Amino acid sequence: MSNSENYEKLFTEFPPITTDEWEKKISADLKGADYVKKLIWNTEEGFPVKPYYRAEVLNGLDYIGQIKQLNPDIFRKGNDWIVHQDILTQDITEANRLAKDAVSHGAGSIGFNASEISTHKQMSVLLDGIDLAKTRIYFTSSKSYPLTLELFFYEVSGKNLRGEDLRGGLNFDPLSYLLLHGDFYKNFENNLEEAEYLLDTVIKRFPLFRSITVNGHYFQNSGSTLVQELGFSLALANEYLSSLTSKGYTVDSIAPRMMFHFACGSNYFMEIAKLRAARLLWAKIVEQYHPEDPASMGMFIHTSTAAWNKTIYDPYVNMLRTTTEGMSAAIGQADSINIGPFDMPYTQPDDFSYRIARNQQHIFKEESYLNRIADPAAGAYYIESLTNSIAQHAWELFRKVEGMGGMIEAVKSGFIQDETLKNCIRKEGDIAQRKTVLVGTNEFPELKEMMFEKVSVHSDHGGVIQEGKYKKIHPVRVARGLEQLRLSTEEFVLQGNRRPEVFLFTFGNLAMMRARAGFATNFFGCAGFLVHDNTGFETIEAGIDAAAANQPGIVVFCSSDEEYEGLAGKAVPALKAAVKNLIICVAGYPKDKLEALKNAGVDDFIHMRSNLIESLGKFSRQIGIPLK
Repeated sequence: MSNSENYEKLFTEFPPITTDEWEKKISADLKGADYVKKLIWNTEEGFPVKPYYRAEVLNGLDYIGQIKQLNPDIFRKGNDWIVHQDILTQDITEANRLAKDAVSHGAGSIGFNASEISTHKQMSVLLDGIDLAKTRIYFTSSKSYPLTLELFFYEVSGKNLRGEDLRGGLNFDPLSYLLLHGDFYKNFENNLEEAEYLLDTVIKRFPLFRSITVNGHYFQNSGSTLVQELGFSLALANEYLSSLTSKGYTVDSIAPRMMFHFACGSNYFMEIAKLRAARLLWAKIVEQYHPEDPASMGMFIHTSTAAWNKTIYDPYVNMLRTTTEGMSAAIGQADSINIGPFDMPYTQPDDFSYRIARNQQHIFKEESYLNRIADPAAGAYYIESLTNSIAQHAWELFRKVEGMGGMIEAVKSGFIQDETLKNCIRKEGDIAQRKTVLVGTNEFPELKEMMFEKVSVHSDHGGVIQEGKYKKIHPVRVARGLEQLRLSTEEFVLQGNRRPEVFLFTFGNLAMMRARAGFATNFFGCAGFLVHDNTGFETIEAGIDAAAANQPGIVVFCSSDEEYEGLAGKAVPALKAAVKNLIICVAGYPKDKLEALKNAGVDDFIHMRSNLIESLGKFSRQIGIPLK
């Protein structure tokens, strides 16, 4: 029997089931529960996600097939993205060493910080030993991109390399500078003059070089939604197109020399859909400028793993985060992917962390074969539906910004910054209340871990944020508030103070006792406090004696709501008499007993709705830990 006959027989045995039949079965299983509340969830962008998708969702999605047309190389050559590595150090000799090591171990693209490169000799040292015809060179930071490009051209000229053999680009993005610094450097007209010079230079000397980067990743790393990241990035890019075409350049000369740099975060399927939606919307924008070459509607997408969700504590978990983020980028058809080293949040990456970051991508290619499938998400009902939803919402946001007069006017009005900050504050609240989990930071902390003496890089804003002429966006790590509490605890201990100790007074109902002891351990562990758990005391007196012997700073009653009043009435007076300056807490929030427990001497309550940063900050201050 042939394979086709086997295939047909298999499916004839299982007749198709209609969507109506599925819905009736689901409704029956819900037994009267609200379908929408139980099974439909809304993304942070505000559009609903259903519990399942079927083939009919593809009907009416007129973009199906366009992605293939917009990215034809992938379908000819496979999804063989470029393995990129950013070299973060400004030390020229060390940067060169790290770059050569990266190239020799499979990196096809290098990003250099050229902030300190101001002479031909320095550029020569930076690029020494790197085959520029085979390795793409990007300059991610510079005090003067025209100077950097001239120095690069001088270096290339000395090697007798053809300009058309060179690929790479510049992180020239004055509108992102405006957002990050609150003002233009000089003014936008001056920025446009630089853009013109860079564009003229690459057209003449390096036709495959990209002279303008649209840094969408700044939005996500400042707390934006994925729709905001995409919509604002498109508005920023359109500002460049509009400004430069008004200077006489054609869209065919501008668009192919632009690069989009997006972040890829932990929302796996949404990130895949975002990149696919980006290609569709960019083509729609470029089309309005009437390109002569259809290839001009293509989009070069570079992605970096998001910095927003990376943590100082339990840092090896960052490897797991970047693995799924890198997979999203690969499946979403990024042209170039940079996976950040796991230790970036607290130190300069070393050979080991750079190597792991590279090898994650090599595993995607050599062991997972993600590069061998042109568009693995094509036709997936869920992802195609997400792609459509993100495209629609991002397009609405783009049109809103354009209706304000474009990106510059929207920035001057504060709209971009306010919308990003609003979402950032919401996300920070979700972390503080553990609605969103960062493993090792706000949940499941490693209690013995000490990081204070390992931290040598402080990349986040501290203290009062100073605005410029206009409001700014602020790339941060969402974990920084909790991390600062824990680092303050470690510093307090290193100064010779006793580590804050929490004694769990476990008593009564076994199930409730253990559940609340686990909760309290995680809760106080997030601030680096030493937690003494107990298997459960047979009597209240035994618990009092054990706590008195330990002399902790905090005692937490872990029991059932019904037993708390009797426990507190007997234990609180004895505990406060035995332990000086003791803080007594209850794990839980028994509403009908709050006043009685407070009257009995209970000082505080920790529960699922507690704000970790506020609560732990208060406990730290009561203990005497100086907070920064």
